[in-house]
Amino acid sequence: MAKSPMRPLLWAMAAARRRLFTASAASSPSPSPSSSSAEARASEVGERKESKPLYRRLSALGRAPAGSVTKTLNKWLREGRTVTATQLMKYVKELRKYNRYSHALELMEWMSGTRGMNISYTNHAIRLDLISKVKGTESAEEYFSQLPEPAKNERTYGSLLNCYCSGKNADKAISLYNHMKDRNIASSTLVHNNLMSLYMKLGQPENAITQFQEMKSKNIVPDNLTCCILMNCYASLNDIVSVESVIKEMEEGGEVTLQWSAYSTLAAIYSSAGMATKAESALKQLEGLVDKRDWMPFHFLISLYAGIGKLGEVKRIWMSLKEVYSNPINMSYLKMLQALSKLDDIHGLKLLYEEWESGYTAYDLRLTNLMIGTYLKKDMIREAESIWQKASERGAVPDFWTCDRFLDYSLKNKDTGLALRWLETATSMVKQDEWKLNEDKVDAFLKAFEEAKDVEGLEEFCKSLRRLKCLDLNAYEALLRTYLAAGKKNPGLHRRIKDDKIKISSETKKLLQWVCATN
Repeated sequence: MAKSPMRPLLWAMAAARRRLFTASAASSPSPSPSSSSAEARASEVGERKESKPLYRRLSALGRAPAGSVTKTLNKWLREGRTVTATQLMKYVKELRKYNRYSHALELMEWMSGTRGMNISYTNHAIRLDLISKVKGTESAEEYFSQLPEPAKNERTYGSLLNCYCSGKNADKAISLYNHMKDRNIASSTLVHNNLMSLYMKLGQPENAITQFQEMKSKNIVPDNLTCCILMNCYASLNDIVSVESVIKEMEEGGEVTLQWSAYSTLAAIYSSAGMATKAESALKQLEGLVDKRDWMPFHFLISLYAGIGKLGEVKRIWMSLKEVYSNPINMSYLKMLQALSKLDDIHGLKLLYEEWESGYTAYDLRLTNLMIGTYLKKDMIREAESIWQKASERGAVPDFWTCDRFLDYSLKNKDTGLALRWLETATSMVKQDEWKLNEDKVDAFLKAFEEAKDVEGLEEFCKSLRRLKCLDLNAYEALLRTYLAAGKKNPGLHRRIKDDKIKISSETKKLLQWVCATN
């Protein structure tokens, strides 16, 4: 399957927003009192000395619950250490970069609430964005409404607009955009990129193109992200000629500095259209723009070369990545394993997994799940079980993906006992109403137990369905038919069906009367 052309676009949009906030934070004055030059030098030295240990503590929190960041920062201060607003905002941006939104927001709240640090007008835009991601749009609106008027500027309005666009709230986005035009603060490229991306999310590429035309009419200079969005607009309309004209115009116009993500988007579009030769040509252009300090383009190259069936190129890019990063991160290994799996290189897949397994610094279940899924698709059950056994011995705990892979395989091979054990493992991990078994799997279970006349197994399955709140008439009818086929009775079924508030048909009543009969 070709890689979706929207993937590099989504990455480019997130990166563009981060660059905007970072650049404006560096250029915007903070309303907090300025320090003397001696204090500034002391703070800078202290920051260089202490920033790594503190950020390492924050980074190590992983998915720790709310309050963890506050405890970490308070402990830091109790140790007699210092921290500055500049330093903390760097950490906010790093956490945000890695989608640690809750922790980033908690850090900002600690800055303003616990420590009373002033937040610059630009950083209000970052906080508003974090609030929308963690607490929702209404909380972001409330925060915006409480800002002092000087802080309601192009940055904070733009951040609120982004909230609406990300949430696909077209009415509020357009209303806010019109208000921004009235205030003469709607002339940034990012504003128009956000609206174009909104229209794309709504499946309205024509409106996105119209928004671009408005942008051009106002002499607002497009950027790399505009190019990516516009190419995807035309791709969604199956207009490859216009896709090519967009990038050609951007290349020749001189106004836009195209980055690797533009060629990644172009390659993904070509790949989806089955134009492998052109996709490969775009990937060669992408390679010429790779900044070796950034591992992200390597990941896209690996995935996109895999999408057009180029195993040799995939392996070449992997070796290039390892020349720069001698110890690749888990995500890099995951991308490479996905590529090898897609290209059916089982031998290479096994060797790479063993390489990761022998040297990882933090265990990542996603890699093990990928291996299990690949082996099971090949009916290599022994290899899949061996992988999981080894992971279990190292303390790995299965997640839904692990259970789902083994469950599917077991059902496919009519091993209802094993499938049931994996289902029970999955249901033991979920909170109420958090997860439900899909209808196809439910039907496969019911059919398998009924065909085997396995009353005991089906009863156990019904217990799992009850825990998942999926127990319905369909399941009870299968259970009754199974009792009937097995020639067994259960007088208590009538009471259970009544307690579960299941409405039964006349045909079901006949089955129930037979199964519940005592003679």
